[in-house]
Amino acid sequence: MAEFPSKVSTRTSSPAQGGAAVSALRPDLGFVRSSLGALMLLQLVLGLLVWALIADTPYHLYPAYGWVMFVAVFLWLVTIVFFILYLFQLHMKLYMVPWPLVLMIFNVGATLLYITAFITCSASVELTSLKGTRRYNQQAAASFFSCLVMIAYGVSAFFSFQAWRGVGSNAATSQMAGGYA
Repeated sequence: MAEFPSKVSTRTSSPAQGGAAVSALRPDLGFVRSSLGALMLLQLVLGLLVWALIADTPYHLYPAYGWVMFVAVFLWLVTIVFFILYLFQLHMKLYMVPWPLVLMIFNVGATLLYITAFITCSASVELTSLKGTRRYNQQAAASFFSCLVMIAYGVSAFFSFQAWRGVGSNAATSQMAGGYA
């Protein structure tokens, strides 16, 4: 029989603390600088303003403002989820989901919901408060910001439609950009 080598190391090593799990969740700052990331940040900030302004009024007394509050908070939370997915590139790990299509459907739906919220909020301002009062100013500001959020979601819907259709890019450029422009 052949002799067993005398210089064999039998020690085992353990992985470093926090190894691969931490390195996989590094934020992609290129996403924040992209048009998709900038629009999502704008939607988050303006959406927060809409629901904060409505929440500071007695919106529960008027059903119309309940709808505006639902739209603003729901879409704000879903946008946070999408922002985190794209910021940490988790959409690349879930490759079986058609993300351009999902994002386009979400943005079109959000635009339609914010159209209804903007119209509802704007139509209810004069009816629920006296002109020049604090509540009137808050509700008018919420109407203004809901219009801006609606426009931001509309622009996102346009860009996500182009990304879904592949307009202006090829396979090489879409891979280099990480899936967003």
